[in-house]
Amino acid sequence: MTADPLLEAAARVRAEGLIAYPTETIYGLGADARSARAVAALQAWKGRDARQPLSILVTGAQMCETLGCELGPTARSLVAAFWPGPLTLVTRCRTTFASGVAGPGGRVGLRCSSHPLAHALALRLADEGLGPVTATSLNRSGAQPARTRSEARAACGEDPGAPFLVDLPGLEEPRGGASTVVDATGDEPRILRQGVIGEAALHAVLRGAREGPEPQ
Repeated sequence: MTADPLLEAAARVRAEGLIAYPTETIYGLGADARSARAVAALQAWKGRDARQPLSILVTGAQMCETLGCELGPTARSLVAAFWPGPLTLVTRCRTTFASGVAGPGGRVGLRCSSHPLAHALALRLADEGLGPVTATSLNRSGAQPARTRSEARAACGEDPGAPFLVDLPGLEEPRGGASTVVDATGDEPRILRQGVIGEAALHAVLRGAREGPEPQ
């Protein structure tokens, strides 16, 4: 095992390679979202359709603002309630990413993981002026996402160009499931994928955002 996996992960990202890392739900696959070469390598490794957008891993709302992502009042309410956590928030972003990352109109999925290693990874890369990296699932197209350390190791393999697995002794395993995906680009947010965060919890936050604070 690498003595400092975050140092090695940063080196891999800098070299436009692939990394794999745990989140609170499943293992993620990362590549520099601004590097055409890195994103192409990710798509080739996964066998993924280049027309499918890729989410990115962020440290929080401040990083989103630095990237030029539009966080309106509704988005900020969701961020305050569920980040870090299993919520992927789709917003428009002014940053230019590699082809295959953003969707139509500059829409980008933002993932702020509560897993301590994923969060430390996002912070380390930001501190070194790297990334952000993608936050797509660690699996070949058509296969199930890796949910355990052993599945992640098997998925990465040892071939040249294989993802580097960011790992630490005593690392907590992902809990399974999928992040809930919400599109916050319109007047009303839309749930694009049901996940760990249930619809009732989302609607409770959104209802509170619309009604505003109670009068004192």
